[in-house]
Order: sequence, then structure tokens, then C-alpha cells
Amino acid sequence: MSNVVTDNNIAAGASQDARQMRKLVIASVLGNALEWYDFFLYGTAAALVFGPLFFPVGGDPLQGTLLAFSGFAVGFLARPLGGIVFGHLGDRYSRKMTLIMTLTLMGATTFVIGLLPTYGQIGLWAPLTLIILRFLQGVASGGEWGGGVLMLSENAPASRRGYYTAWSQMGVSGGFVLSAFAFYLVQKLPEPDFMRWGWRVPFLLSIVIFLVGVYIRKNIRESRAFTQAKPEAKHEKIPLLILVREHPKALMQAIALRLPENGASYIFFTFSVVYAKHIGISTGDIISAVSLAMLVEFFSILFWGALSDRIGLKPVYYIGVIGLLVMAFPFFWLLATGSYGWIMLAMLLGLPFCHGAMIGTQPCIMSDLFPVRVRYSGLALGHEVGSIFSGGLGPMLAVALLMEFNASWPVSLLLVGYALLAWIALRSLPSKKEVTP
Repeated sequence: MSNVVTDNNIAAGASQDARQMRKLVIASVLGNALEWYDFFLYGTAAALVFGPLFFPVGGDPLQGTLLAFSGFAVGFLARPLGGIVFGHLGDRYSRKMTLIMTLTLMGATTFVIGLLPTYGQIGLWAPLTLIILRFLQGVASGGEWGGGVLMLSENAPASRRGYYTAWSQMGVSGGFVLSAFAFYLVQKLPEPDFMRWGWRVPFLLSIVIFLVGVYIRKNIRESRAFTQAKPEAKHEKIPLLILVREHPKALMQAIALRLPENGASYIFFTFSVVYAKHIGISTGDIISAVSLAMLVEFFSILFWGALSDRIGLKPVYYIGVIGLLVMAFPFFWLLATGSYGWIMLAMLLGLPFCHGAMIGTQPCIMSDLFPVRVRYSGLALGHEVGSIFSGGLGPMLAVALLMEFNASWPVSLLLVGYALLAWIALRSLPSKKEVTP
């Protein structure tokens, strides 16, 4: 009889754990989806409308676009600050509480951008306010990713950590697909209506994801690993100092691993819109191709995560890095053909294959670099400092290089540089990296 009771208790515990993992997966996907929906909205708007509406300058339209992308970079410059602030809160007090705070800040700032008057209405206050809101978006994003990843990696079964943490990255693809689809629909409006009010609609709609995400996050449990380590973590007054003093190599490895993943993604789906317009390709065609590729990547991320559980994190990350080295030049050659089929091939190879392999395994491979007591801070800071030099400065550098050389090859060299730095970081990791205690 006691054996039956024990078996029933084990089954009940396993069922409860499975339900909690489902809640954690949904909460993480929605949170990341809102984060990246908001970031991609700005990137798309910077390429299409923010230049003339908020940064009007005479002459070359690329100049206004470059200024709009400077605001894009500001968001990335703010992300390490968010990583420091929310990483501290997450390591010291609560992963769950911190994630509700980041989601609230991100949702509020994005909604306000949708209400913002333009340069023609309030002058210099328009770009200034847009930059401030973009900065706050960056602060929120800096704390969102690490916490969402840890809620999965610190609760998932050891044999399926790659698969479960990959779910958090599906929010990236999901956020982009939603933002691109929203912009695709509002672009169907007459041009004057789109420029006057249509571009605002995708920003205002972010409130829906925000409300659902906060509701779900309020009903999840705290990270198991964090709860077990909390008495020890309480003695760490400033986790950031311990991170920098005791784990500088791991921090540099995380930054380097972030470069090609983030740099490639923003050049492939943000700068490519600018490049396509520059060489005379329809904006609708390029956004359509990117959206379809990101939809495929939405599922490929899970494949790469599951594959990492079988063959290891490092080999899968190598696939993505080597793929980027191979695709850096052909990607733009395929776009330059102007043929939708070749453009689609470029996007499929660049995003679901190269980028997907890296982003699908990134949560686990970075989590394993740091111990629990500073893991939130390490993940957030490594992830976000890397994003400054890749996603933040990458599109702006790419536009500047296009203006200077009127060619894609300098941008390809930038991608090669990102990939080589990640290659060095991968070589410095053990062949089988165990979870850091």
C-alpha cells in the first residue's frame, strides 16, 4: 500500500512539475515576444518612417535613416544598465518579481511611443522624447532576457535543458513575426494615412501582449535553483562586483558569443530593409521574405535546442558561427539579384540556419558559464554588452559603410569579424561544459 502511495505522490509531483514548466515556457515566450516585438518595431520604423517624421534632414534620405538608427543604438547602450540593475535585483531578491518589472517598463514605453507627436508638431522635443523612451526600452530589455532564460534553465530537467531554454528564444522570432506582420498590414494603408497615424497602430497593440504576459508571470513559481541558493545569495551585497572580480573570463566569453548572433540578426532583418530600398528592391518583398524566414526560424530554434541535448551545446553553436562565415558575402549577393526566390534563399540560410543554431543554444551555453549567485547578472551583462557592439552599433555601422562605399562587402567583413571573435570564445570553452554549480 505504501508503495502505491509513493508512486502516486511521484506521479502527482511529476504532473505538477510538467504544468509548471508549461507555465514557465508560456511566460518566457510571451515576455521575450513583447521585448523583441517592441525592439523590432523600432528597427522597422527606423528604416521606414522615423527618419522623415522625427529626424528630417535635407539631401540624402539615408542621413535621416542613419539618425533614426542612432536612436536604435541608444536602446542597446541602455541594455547593460538594465542588465546591471535588474540582474542585481534578480540575484539578490527574486527572478519572478524582476521579470514582472521589466515587462511593465517595456510595455509602457512602447505604448507611449505610439502616442508620440512628431517633429512637425513639437520640433526637437519629438526626437529627444523618442530617444528617452528608446533608452527606457533598452533598460527593460537588458533585464528581461536573462531572467526569462533562467526561469527555464534553472527549472528544466537536466537532460532537456537545451530544448526547454530554446523556447525562450522563440519569443525573439515570434516578436519579429508579429511586428513585421503588424507593419505589413498598416503599410496597406494609403501612404499619407500610414505616415500620419498607421505606423502608430503596431506600437499601441503591444498593450495586449503586455497584459497577458503580466497575468501569467504573476502565477508562476520562483526559480528552483535560485530558491535553493537564496540563503547564500543573500550575503552577496553586490553580485556585479563578484561577477567582475571572480568571473571575468566567463563574462568575456558571453560577450563574444553574443556578437555574431545579435549582429547577424539585425543586419539580416533590419539593415537588409535599408539595403533593399537602396538597390531598388520592393520594401514589401524584403519584409515578406524576412517574415517568412523568421516564421521558419520560430520552429528551427526548437530543433537546434533539442539537437544540443544530443550532441552538445558547443558543436551546435559552431554550426551557426561557421555558417555565418560562409554566408557573410553570398547573403548580399543573393539580395542583389532582385529575384524573390534568391532573396528568400538568402534569408532562410541566414536566419533559421545560421542565426537559429546560435540563438537556440545561447541560453544554455551562457547560463553554464556562471554560478547561481551571480548568474542573472552574468547572463544579463554579457548578453547586453555584446549587444551594444553588434545589434546596437551594427545597423548604424552598416548604413554608414553603405553610404561611404556604396557596396555590401564592408558589411560582410563586419559579419566575418563578429563570427571570428565568437570562434575564439568557443575554442576557449571545454568540449563538454558542465553546469556551473
